[in-house]
Parts: sequence; structure tokens; C-alpha cells
Amino acid sequence: MRLGKRIERALETLLFSSRWLLAPFFLALILCLVALLIQAGLHVFHVLQTVFTASETSVVLDALSLIDLSFCGALVVLVIFSGYENFVSRIDHIDEPDGGLKAAASQASWPEWMRHIDFNGLKLKLLSSIVAISAIQTLRVMLDMQNRSNAEIAWTVGIHLSFVVSALLLALMDRISHDEKH
Repeated sequence: MRLGKRIERALETLLFSSRWLLAPFFLALILCLVALLIQAGLHVFHVLQTVFTASETSVVLDALSLIDLSFCGALVVLVIFSGYENFVSRIDHIDEPDGGLKAAASQASWPEWMRHIDFNGLKLKLLSSIVAISAIQTLRVMLDMQNRSNAEIAWTVGIHLSFVVSALLLALMDRISHDEKH
């Protein structure tokens, strides 16, 4: 029986340590964030080049594209921090163990959600971000309707509505499970 317990302990240690295999994924997401930043910079450069000759609708569509890129970047940051903290390792928010002035300033600079978000909260924030990104995409299509087919408009609206319904159902399930726990 002692051998069985050692095997069980070794297996559990291996399973627990395997969470570190996720760390390279989060590093890859940082590279994706850099790519989004480069795309945003290129887009701003394009906007500045064409601002005096572009139509108002074109400028609004360009602005929506930048908003979309910023939402995507925020979504990537959310996944990086929350995913790492929830599945790999806790992030040490405090620099000094004695809780001195530097520690208070360091802790104050961390967003509040980073200290309290759990997996359900992460799912809701992710889906909320996806709904916001989808809403911007839908708005872009609606503002450019004359250049879009009816099928493309219908698909865009349908996909957006499916995200909205999914978010509502997830929030409802979270609410029901939260009420059952309390």
C-alpha cells in the first residue's frame, strides 16, 4: 500500500506541475499583443495620411477599427493575467514582504479585478469582451451597408446575436449556480 501511495503522490505532483505547460501560451499571447499594437500603429498612420481626403463615414469606420483593436488588446491582456493567475501561478502583487510604502504603491497599481477574478468571472469578462467586439464589427457593417451584401449583413447580425444570447445564458447559469451555493 505504501508503494501505491508513492505512485499516487508522484502522479499528483506530475499533474500539478503540468500547469506550467500553459506558460508558453501566455508568452505567445504577449507576442500577439505586440502584433495588435503594430497593427494599431499602422492604422493610425493610415488615418493620419487620409484624414483630409476621407469621408466622415470612412473616418468613423477607421475609429471603430481602432476601438476594435483596443478591445482585442484588452481581451488578450485579460486572458494573459487571469489565465496565468487562475491556472498557472499566483502573481505576487506586493514587492516588499513587510507591507511598506513601496508595497502599498505597488499593490495600488494593480487593477482590482486581478486580485479577485475567478474562473466564472473570467468567462463572463471574456464573453462580455467578445460581445463588445462583435457589436463594433456589426456597427462597422451597418455603417458600410451600401458596400455589403444582404447575406453578409444577415450573417453579421446573426453571429452578434448568438454571442449576445450566449453571454446572457452564461450569466444566467452563473447566477443560478451562485444562488445555489448561497
